[in-house]
Amino acid sequence: MNPRLNRLFAPDGRCFDVAVDHGFFGEARHLAGIEDLERALGRVLDAAPDAIQLSSGQAPLLQRLPGRDKPALVMRTDIANVYGERPPRRFYSLVIEHAVEHAVRLDAACVVVNLLVLPDEPELHGQCLRNVAELRAACDQVAMPLMVEPLAMRPGDGGYGVNGDADTIVGMVRQAAELGADIIKADPTDDIGDYHRVIQAAGGRPVLPRGGGRAPDREILERTEALMAQGAAGIVYGRNVIQHEHPAGMTRALMAVVHDGAGAHEALEMIDAAQAFHG
Repeated sequence: MNPRLNRLFAPDGRCFDVAVDHGFFGEARHLAGIEDLERALGRVLDAAPDAIQLSSGQAPLLQRLPGRDKPALVMRTDIANVYGERPPRRFYSLVIEHAVEHAVRLDAACVVVNLLVLPDEPELHGQCLRNVAELRAACDQVAMPLMVEPLAMRPGDGGYGVNGDADTIVGMVRQAAELGADIIKADPTDDIGDYHRVIQAAGGRPVLPRGGGRAPDREILERTEALMAQGAAGIVYGRNVIQHEHPAGMTRALMAVVHDGAGAHEALEMIDAAQAFHG
């Protein structure tokens, strides 16, 4: 295993990466829960997740903390304009200049980049393919692991939303593997029972499902339990942690599902206990 991945994944081979890079995309509606990012990070760090996902501009908030036991840094490298309530005239996905060099300086354990597919937007997909290929070459120079995030989207209320079609996700995950991804961050399929196909398409690479939009605790925990049972190597959740009434309690509950094999019912009891403790 790449030495940096030893920092990202726990000894059991699993990882819970808390994504707090939403401000990178320039949408004010995605800042709920992270308006004060330093405070938001502090609440999550109390629960000791395996990794925190940040932009290069905000990564110092994590990396300046003293000690050896803080979560690993997963650094977001690209900015896209696909998350707005109104579709733009032209879509783009741009990787920041010298992204991998920034990641090395910030002591990141991994970098992450999107692989986007939108209906009738082949140019956007082509940009993403170039981004992944160029990052793969740059990562190889310094042994930096590359996480690729295949994301199929379709029009919905208030902009584009996730396309959970299993065939679409499987095809994109396989493409990410063919492009040289070390880790794949992929959406859950509409039918969680199909997720073993996504795992198979990754060809032995660890797959970390995305959390997506805010959902009730029971739904999130049951989904996570099912995804882990289908072969996921962990999760990358953001809004379902940082927008939670008790982010640390939710993080501990999800860590128990990912690492300890806890069921959704047991994890819900952990959240209830946290809420009772805090009144």
